[in-house]
Amino acid sequence: MVFTTLVDAATLASHLDDPAWRIVDVRHQLADPQAGERAYREGHLPGARFLHCDRDLSGPRDGRNGRHPLPDPGMLAARLAAAGIGPGVQVVIYDDSQGMIAGRLWWLLRALGHRAVALLDGGLGAWLAAGGPLETVVRPVNPVLSWAPGTAWPAVDAATLLARLGRPGALIVDARSPDRFRGENETLDPVAGHIPGAVNRFFRDNLAADGRFKPPERLRAEWTERLAGVAPEEVVHQCGSGVTACHNLLAMEIAGMPGSQLYAGSWSEWCADSGRPVATGC
Repeated sequence: MVFTTLVDAATLASHLDDPAWRIVDVRHQLADPQAGERAYREGHLPGARFLHCDRDLSGPRDGRNGRHPLPDPGMLAARLAAAGIGPGVQVVIYDDSQGMIAGRLWWLLRALGHRAVALLDGGLGAWLAAGGPLETVVRPVNPVLSWAPGTAWPAVDAATLLARLGRPGALIVDARSPDRFRGENETLDPVAGHIPGAVNRFFRDNLAADGRFKPPERLRAEWTERLAGVAPEEVVHQCGSGVTACHNLLAMEIAGMPGSQLYAGSWSEWCADSGRPVATGC
């Protein structure tokens, strides 16, 4: 069986010794970029490899392309291959921040054409609650042949999004917290507000109280209401830097509503150009 969205702790535990499965730890803190790597060394799921949100899942910043620009597809594919991830491998990703970082790698792998990728539902907390073990040793892994991905990501750029503003039947969904969407309490980016016409769907609203994703039927009902008749294919997701927006993309996939797109530069790229319009409030 191939898992393309979520895997529970019990299923993952039954595959810890499966050579066709790879676990990836992507724990990360925006305020302390080295925290995830330290936590990995102190204890991680058996056999897990670590990938860094800034170094591995993002490309170089130039001051105008956002806080987490997409990495070069070829470089990422090479790093994945070195971690033993290639065609035919089931990838399971986890973090300790409600899937907000894990969703980024889920999207990247899917964009590279790798469908056998899923999040550990509930992340590290669910694993520990189920009695799952941790280890500190970094096990050796056999690399696989590097992929040959395309040269461009299937993501929307700022110019395309600007041209879509106000177009009937199109919708931008912002995954940031409601206060940041309204332009309040902005601490990460130099300009507060949101893209005109965008609607807000905080990524944490995809989760139940236990930190796991809500059931597919509930997600479908909530997203159907949020999209208000707009087809999934006409939806573009964004957030602050193109990371938590992937959580919303995953939620729609779980809900059986695939086909929406990512604006990877997101608000941090959008607001770097003073010529682009900004809105505040609800």
